Amino acid sequence: MAEKKVSLPAKLINGGVAGLVGVTCVFPIDLAKTRLQNQQGARVYSGMLDCLAKTIRAEGYFGMYRGAAVNLTLVTPEKAIKLAANDVFRQQLSRDGKLPLWGEILAGCGAGTCQVVVTTPMEMLKIQLQDAGRLAAQRSVTTTAAPDPAPSLVAPNPTHPASTPRRSATRITLELLQTKGLSGLYRGAGATLLRDVPFSMIYFPLFANLNALGRRAPGCQGDPQERAPFLQSFLAGCTAGSVAAVAVTPMDVIKTRLQTLQKGEGEDSYRGILDCTRRILRREGPAAFLKGATCRALVIAPLFGIAQGVYFLGVGEQVLGLLG
Repeated sequence: MAEKKVSLPAKLINGGVAGLVGVTCVFPIDLAKTRLQNQQGARVYSGMLDCLAKTIRAEGYFGMYRGAAVNLTLVTPEKAIKLAANDVFRQQLSRDGKLPLWGEILAGCGAGTCQVVVTTPMEMLKIQLQDAGRLAAQRSVTTTAAPDPAPSLVAPNPTHPASTPRRSATRITLELLQTKGLSGLYRGAGATLLRDVPFSMIYFPLFANLNALGRRAPGCQGDPQERAPFLQSFLAGCTAGSVAAVAVTPMDVIKTRLQTLQKGEGEDSYRGILDCTRRILRREGPAAFLKGATCRALVIAPLFGIAQGVYFLGVGEQVLGLLG
């Protein structure tokens, strides 16, 4: 049987729709992950639930979606590139409809490398917006703990960061381009590669094999391109996503620290991946590299479960069919 060709436009549509649905569902947990990973000295949040509760109390419900506009704008090309590139690489590396494990890993490597072009600036902007509330809360706590001998007429409120002006993604982008050039938007690109390439090398082969379970029974001559049931794709995406997410959490912590431009009082700044690794080890210990691991698993599992479920529904093929 001739192997079906990958319809790239359809895959791009599928990946974009999947990314939009997934991000909308899990963004608050991603915000908690960023804030927890950036805590170095003063502990503003004791955990994910505490972070979300304090965020709602201080910034309102929509405070949990600070930075979501950047993600929703750029997640379409990011997820589309990642999922479509993996499909294209898998097709190119397949022989007689079969793809060995090394081919699955290599395809995942290629997909992770391609997506960094969009992922790095997206996360660079998202992190600044997500972390602003933590910095404001930290300053408020510090001010409350050590009051000014000549107090202001307006008493500080530790749960209300309104005194800190909010910066938009557009403003941050313009500032970075003016001061650092295009490289400013790609700060932490090396750490992003070291996170996303291993993630994809773990995720895509694991997902493909979990998604194929039950369709390789002895004597079964099913179409290798046949879509798995929606629930199977969803669960395979959740499982593979959570395993890959936890595995690369240490590099995600390093990436988050490197991409955070504004630091709180007493928090370290870093010159690169090795300097960041050394300083975290010395100051916070090995456990710091797993900060936000639970949040990350809770973000990535449903994100990729939803993404793969929507992707395998073939929305793109249906849209192109209507347009055709």
